[in-house]
Amino acid sequence: MVHIEDISTPARVAEPEEGIGRDELSLATRNHGLPLEGLRYDVTPPGMHYVLTHYDIPYVAEDAAWELTIGGHVDRPLRLGMDELRSYPPVTTRVTIECAGNGRALLSPRPVSQPWLVEAVGTADWTGVPLRTLLAEAGVRDGAVDAVFTGADHGVERGVEQDYQRALPLEAALGDDPEVLVAYAMNGAPLPPQHGRPLRLVVPGWYGMAHVKWLRDITVADQPFTGFQQTVSYRIRQEPDEQGAPVTRIAPRALMVPPGFPDFMSRSRVVRPGEVKLEGRAWSGRAPVTAVEVSTDDGRTWDAADLEGPDRHRWAWRRWHFDWTATPGQHVLCARATDAEGGTQPLDQPWNRAGFANNLVQRVPVFCPQSP
Repeated sequence: MVHIEDISTPARVAEPEEGIGRDELSLATRNHGLPLEGLRYDVTPPGMHYVLTHYDIPYVAEDAAWELTIGGHVDRPLRLGMDELRSYPPVTTRVTIECAGNGRALLSPRPVSQPWLVEAVGTADWTGVPLRTLLAEAGVRDGAVDAVFTGADHGVERGVEQDYQRALPLEAALGDDPEVLVAYAMNGAPLPPQHGRPLRLVVPGWYGMAHVKWLRDITVADQPFTGFQQTVSYRIRQEPDEQGAPVTRIAPRALMVPPGFPDFMSRSRVVRPGEVKLEGRAWSGRAPVTAVEVSTDDGRTWDAADLEGPDRHRWAWRRWHFDWTATPGQHVLCARATDAEGGTQPLDQPWNRAGFANNLVQRVPVFCPQSP
């Protein structure tokens, strides 16, 4: 890594009444969220799955030329091509991935960055080789503490030129619940370029920053990793000079498929009077979701929704539904999830400078007209 004069204004908080700026708009045109009607799919089609790319999408002309190196504090360094990786017994796991900054644009004051509302999520069937299989073959030495993952995407943040790098504690990298994957397929097909072609990491239960795309190197380290994306970015801070807590596992969240039909510009919803089926998905990377509640009066009262499952897909979202009788007038619909550790969603979100791990309750305004 080298230091370059900072050419951006990162990690700042928007001024009062400051709107979305050109820099945020340029990020929003490169990255996209899940259209919320896509929550109806058990498995998100790749083109609808959320995308966050820190730098440029690397161009990979031929998968056959790609190599993954595994080294560092190991007995047998490895250099594996794609054919070799595909020769291992494949494992497929259904995993929901959510961006750590999901919901950032709803905070006040607003952290200036990718202006997510609530759509930065998706669920896919990821196929690849368990990371622990590759590390066992390399032979991790005693004293190892971290596995460091390097992607092929390269850029500058806060004056630091860098490859995108993240680390996992060794116990997480070697664990089997969840089992971390070095993945080469998404929903039964080769990874699309925006999702890491030809190789990426999938870390069930963790926010998206841990799922390193365009993976080219794994280094086992005998010292804690202190790279930019580990110790500078992806920390929950109130003040810019504090160390902050690391962003790790996904907080519980429920999202609702917006009912009825939308206004083109505002996306405000219109529903007919009468029975309306409210539905959506809920997930948590910390513990299984055990309950979803729905409010039709902006969080003043809550009723239990019907939660489907559990099923064998521990690390994927679960479907829920609730029958509502819509009456003429304005309504604000909400949904919130609770997991087995008692974690739930707040109506008023605790604030942090980067807008990370924000699981504020979703609010969906709807208008129900009088019957003709």
